[in-house]
Amino acid sequence: MNYRLTLPNGADYINTFGDRPATVLMGSGQFAPCFEKVLLGLKVGEKRSALLSPEESFGDRKEELVQWVSLQALKEGRDEDVEFNPGDVIEFNAPSGAQYAGVLQSINEEGAWFDFNHPLAGVAVNFEAQIVAIM
Repeated sequence: MNYRLTLPNGADYINTFGDRPATVLMGSGQFAPCFEKVLLGLKVGEKRSALLSPEESFGDRKEELVQWVSLQALKEGRDEDVEFNPGDVIEFNAPSGAQYAGVLQSINEEGAWFDFNHPLAGVAVNFEAQIVAIM
């Protein structure tokens, strides 16, 4: 399928139209349930779009997900000469072994502020999809 996520200002966040189509295994967790819901019932060649509120898509922004990380914790398990800059997306390992990522907001010699919200949290998005083939 081809799909596009468009922001309220009209800018594309993701756009596979005119590029290589995406392959999605429905119900596998590859694609968010809100997007799968839009795809249900579509046949090859059909196109559908839906405006999804933050609650329906990536959720509301949560200020408690903006958190301080010590410089020691930030550098743990990384190369000695690694550099960090505001705007970088940094991955962390949870004690359970799972990975999560945050956007570096600011940094100093003691630590850094990270935003662990999804980049589209709090944003309504338009989801448009066209089925290219069903396997």
